[in-house]
Amino acid sequence: MMKPQTIEGIAINAETAERLLDHYADRVNYQLTERLPQEADSPKTLHKAIRYSVLGGGKRIRPALVYATGEALSTNLESLDCAACAVELMHCYSLIHDDLPAMDNDDLRRGRPTCHKAFDEATAILAGDAIQAQAFDMLASDGASPEQRVHMIQQLAKSSGSLGMAGGQAIDLASVNKQLNEAEIKTMHTLKTAALIQASVLMAVIASDINNPETFAYFGHFSEKVGLAFQIRDDILDIQADTVTLGKPQGSDEAQNKPTYPSIVGVEHAENTANNLLQEALNEIDHLDDRAENLRAISKYMVTRNS
Repeated sequence: MMKPQTIEGIAINAETAERLLDHYADRVNYQLTERLPQEADSPKTLHKAIRYSVLGGGKRIRPALVYATGEALSTNLESLDCAACAVELMHCYSLIHDDLPAMDNDDLRRGRPTCHKAFDEATAILAGDAIQAQAFDMLASDGASPEQRVHMIQQLAKSSGSLGMAGGQAIDLASVNKQLNEAEIKTMHTLKTAALIQASVLMAVIASDINNPETFAYFGHFSEKVGLAFQIRDDILDIQADTVTLGKPQGSDEAQNKPTYPSIVGVEHAENTANNLLQEALNEIDHLDDRAENLRAISKYMVTRNS
């Protein structure tokens, strides 16, 4: 059995977290498989590209956060399926577009050719567009109350637009061959990565029909810190891990001369920052009972993973 890692007294059992992720991934994968258009449906090539990109693997960390947050609030998983699918679709759409030649120009994603390589650029663009649209359609068609549906749609839209993921990607592209300071790269990571992770958690709070502003606030702070730490860890892995382990080209950020957290402050400082953010995040939910243990385990794994 793998020896648990420890960060500032936090025991982290990677095997336990991976089993949890597998459990949640199996659930959301089934839901996605059933809800996505079938390849036999016209237009066949577009639907094939959609299913290729969405069902082609991945840890499904964002859906796992939806499910684990809901469990921490005693919400049944059936009430969380729609939010889990929607946030994963939004993530998959972003990966397709990020990989395009006009953006990161990557050939490999999740150990397979990127969508525009497996098909073509136009199909990849349309697949991303269609996947994004289906995310909102799922939320609009959810069985939750009208108020909950609108709130979830607003949360996902805000996290994905110019004040969230798209804005972060714009900053990332504009920063090639430039040197950012630590505050600037934190802003970029908060928008590009942490915003959608935050949406995963907050959509679960909304689906749980929790209207307490205090609850919304501490889950918001928790998820933003975990999301930022997660991206810092991703930057470190881009340096330390290999292509096979990552499932995408190793060292791609350095090759494109893009600023990353460790390139600005060094690997050791980056690791310390990620670990401190993790501790601060866990402090935000320290008052929750054992129902939040799965959420804690996944959060710890996100910031200590090796792939």
